[in-house]
Amino acid sequence: METLAVVVEEPERVALRRLALAAPDADDVVVAVDWSGISMGTEKLMHNGTMPMFPGMGYPLVPGYEAVGTVVDAGVNQKAMIGRTVFVPGSSKFEGARGLFGGQARTLITGAARVIPVPGGWDEKAVLMSLLATAQHAVVGGEMPDLIIGHGVLGRLLARIALANGVEPTVWEINDARMGGAEGYRVIRPETDERRDYRSIYDASGDHRILDTAVMHMARGGEIVLAGFYSEPLSFHFAPAFRREARIRIATEFQPDDLASSLAMVGSGRLSLEGLVTHKVPASEAPTAYGQAFSDPNCLKMVFDWRDIA
Repeated sequence: METLAVVVEEPERVALRRLALAAPDADDVVVAVDWSGISMGTEKLMHNGTMPMFPGMGYPLVPGYEAVGTVVDAGVNQKAMIGRTVFVPGSSKFEGARGLFGGQARTLITGAARVIPVPGGWDEKAVLMSLLATAQHAVVGGEMPDLIIGHGVLGRLLARIALANGVEPTVWEINDARMGGAEGYRVIRPETDERRDYRSIYDASGDHRILDTAVMHMARGGEIVLAGFYSEPLSFHFAPAFRREARIRIATEFQPDDLASSLAMVGSGRLSLEGLVTHKVPASEAPTAYGQAFSDPNCLKMVFDWRDIA
């Protein structure tokens, strides 16, 4: 079995090429991917060569962990899954390239336990489930955010989760192109914010220099949650953080329960995914789409359409 896949051959060089796939096991499913999204955090680091060393990291690699499609075949134990629409966080079944995280391909083979059934009709918006689950995982460990740093997709999802739980957060953004799109909360530039009593600050910017600024605006006993992904070491001045008895928490990868909670929020209408996918292109344009996704401030989420790719 083969698939057409996006392959980062080396930093700054992306290609579409065919890769052989390992045969599915008894508990695997074979998914024909309709849509996949570019991660503005980890995929950017993989693309520009600054991704910290992770197990499985190396080039060439198939990036991505935001795919949705239809189960078209399955191992002997999972035949009941055939025909289901599922979210797929990636695959490691490629031959000739590493799968980190292995979601940018026309066909994916992975364990049935790793895929999440999603309702039909969500189309490209279903690729946002991993980011929503990431945001949900971040808030599970603490209070709802009253300050969010960064108004990209992750920051917007954190704000929507806060609103769904009765909290109206403030969001900081430094890029004028991303100031709009807020409903129910305010987006301001950080230098205009005079508050010094935020109790729950979530960073969704990935800026490794953010801690000192965040500490200046927090209440005593408050918490800073690092929800972005950081390629550079983080540091902070101790004395201001000491005076505020600051807590710093790192939000890691989402878990199956986070995906289930996210699906329930969207399914119930408590949270909307509208307005977050800003760019859709055929997957054949992948070699050039990465450059646009990472350089165009108007691009919140770039999604590949695989449906007409042979």
